[in-house]
Amino acid sequence: MVTFLHTADWQIGMTRRWLQPEAQARFDSDRLDAIRRAGEIARAQGCAFVVVAGDVFESSQLRQGTVLRALEVMREIELPVYLLPGNHDPLDAISIYRQPTFSNACPSNVTVLDSTQSVAVAPGVEVIGAPWAGKLPGRDLVGDVVTSLPPADGTVRIVVGHGIVDILDPSGSNPAAIDTASLVAALDQGQIHYVALGDRHSRTDVGGHGTIWYSGAVEVTDPREEAPGDVLVVTVDSDGPPSVAHHHTGRWNFVTLRREVASAYDVDALVAELAAMTHKDTVVLKLALQGTLDLFDYTRLHEHLDSLRTIFGGMHDWERHTDLSVRASEAQWSALGLSGYVCDAADEIKVQLAQHASVDAPPTPEPDWFFDPHRGDDSDSARDALALLYRLSSAAQR
Repeated sequence: MVTFLHTADWQIGMTRRWLQPEAQARFDSDRLDAIRRAGEIARAQGCAFVVVAGDVFESSQLRQGTVLRALEVMREIELPVYLLPGNHDPLDAISIYRQPTFSNACPSNVTVLDSTQSVAVAPGVEVIGAPWAGKLPGRDLVGDVVTSLPPADGTVRIVVGHGIVDILDPSGSNPAAIDTASLVAALDQGQIHYVALGDRHSRTDVGGHGTIWYSGAVEVTDPREEAPGDVLVVTVDSDGPPSVAHHHTGRWNFVTLRREVASAYDVDALVAELAAMTHKDTVVLKLALQGTLDLFDYTRLHEHLDSLRTIFGGMHDWERHTDLSVRASEAQWSALGLSGYVCDAADEIKVQLAQHASVDAPPTPEPDWFFDPHRGDDSDSARDALALLYRLSSAAQR
């Protein structure tokens, strides 16, 4: 019997376009801290070793400091760590695992699974990896390893692979998809005892069999992930199914808010909701706002959002689900007492908005300029320009 930690998809060096510029550094640091927490969990749970099932690094073209910091974190784990090359960091001609930066600084507790040869990791326990030699293997690498194995003869075998399994492949045409049925057959026959997979960033029990798992990424990387930010502590022997327990390592979260904003009250409620959220610096917020606001409330909303945007890890409009319209009345502009060039600019922008006015806009007692977000970039730009002009003019009046 042996207990070990299964993790994957560290993707050290990953960048994300949805982050605020200064948040990228925090994201990088927190990903390394997630790996540190994985090591702490492994030691606390009595694990004998750690397997990382592919995509340890985001690519093979990383800065030296990024690689060296990652290796130092692996050293801190203290336990033996086995790294599998995946599709992001394959064993090709420019592999990061063959570069002097990696090889010269690689800690003694770190081993790259660079072949399909079994590696003895404990008495009576071996790990067999299925490393990627390139980004397009064209065949089931894990299946090739399993079909070539001799009988286990009492040895506990842990297979470490990377890639999509066939039952999760929506196209059904990927030649490299991992054949689940052959793995289940080998598990049922006792030829292998656990399959540690990477590539899917959500923790997943493949087929509900309990012996083929994706650990998921140690930190969330995409809003579509269902159970990210975990590692698995696995106890396995040659008799009976393995015991698998998940432990959370991630700190970042994606939050999607769909809200109707059609009044000053709605604006206040949304701003209060965002202000009350905790750990904003590790939250990536996706907003889907719908409704119609007058120009004053629209401007006020975006003043608040601009202020909060600097605090959150990221804040973005979910464009496909955003339908926020704006009306600007003559009364609002008259109250500002605009004149000269500023008044001329406002009139010009309002003409542009009128040209894009919605034919379905309900009648109002005074002329309105109506913005429909689905009518194109010109209307979008005109709305934002009008709101900016209104904001600046209002500020000048204060």
